Amino acid sequence: MIVILTADIVKSRKLSSKKWIDDLKALLLTFGKSPNDWEIYRGDEFQMEIKNPEDALLIAFQIKAFFKSINLDVRMSLGFGDKTYKTRKITESNGTAFVRSGETFETLKKQKLNLVLNTGNTAFDEELNLMLKLSLSFMDNWLQQSAEFVLIAIQNPTLSQEEIGVKLGINQAAVSRRQKRSNFELMMQVEHYFRKKVKTLEV
Repeated sequence: MIVILTADIVKSRKLSSKKWIDDLKALLLTFGKSPNDWEIYRGDEFQMEIKNPEDALLIAFQIKAFFKSINLDVRMSLGFGDKTYKTRKITESNGTAFVRSGETFETLKKQKLNLVLNTGNTAFDEELNLMLKLSLSFMDNWLQQSAEFVLIAIQNPTLSQEEIGVKLGINQAAVSRRQKRSNFELMMQVEHYFRKKVKTLEV
């Protein structure tokens, strides 16, 4: 089982792509190589293969935090399944993971949702998508500073608040405030729960 993440940047014209494209590529490079594992196309859309399904939410949360930290937002669908046709380019490969990701992605605008998953297992999807919807009620409203904290905290899980403060150029008390405002602990509880549940999934 793999996961295909399909995404587009919300109101991408608000900010010149020169300001974010290199940083986005640098972030995606931490997850794999282009165009085999991920590819940016049509200027503001991208697709990525996540080889370990358990990592899917943590990766989606990082991408979300990255865009919120530059005052943009992103819509993402996560399709779980297989890859039956492989090419050098991720956007030309195929399988149930691609189909589920694509079909779900097409519904995001209509649902007015920025993150939805599709495993083909109705009970699993209903439960986890409800949790994601609740999580988005605060994640969609992250301010730039909160999102910067979230991105650094996810990427450096062993750092203390003081050490995160050094990276952000702020004191420990300010880090603590950003952590609280971002609902970081709650978001990570959802992520841990998802990790446990996805192990029981048979696609």
